[in-house]
Amino acid sequence: MTAQNTTQKQIERAYRIKQKYCDKLMKFPHVVGVGIGFAKKHGKRTDEVALIVMVDRKLDDDELSQDDRLPHELEGIRVDVQEFGAFTAS
Repeated sequence: MTAQNTTQKQIERAYRIKQKYCDKLMKFPHVVGVGIGFAKKHGKRTDEVALIVMVDRKLDDDELSQDDRLPHELEGIRVDVQEFGAFTAS
């Protein structure tokens, strides 16, 4: 199996997991969107397929209650929280 096939399979799996958990993730504070993409580490893109949870403002764990903290992964797929700011219609 080629790297491209492996990545495509990971994206398909991430899509199924996104469909399953999107509504639940959107209920967390500051979440403005959920997508699929490549995780970032130290501001740089990695090759790891992840659920990208877009937030208007990224907070440290100690600023959130235990119930308001997003999971680090869902069914083996990384959840990567990325700050996007607020979305507005134009």
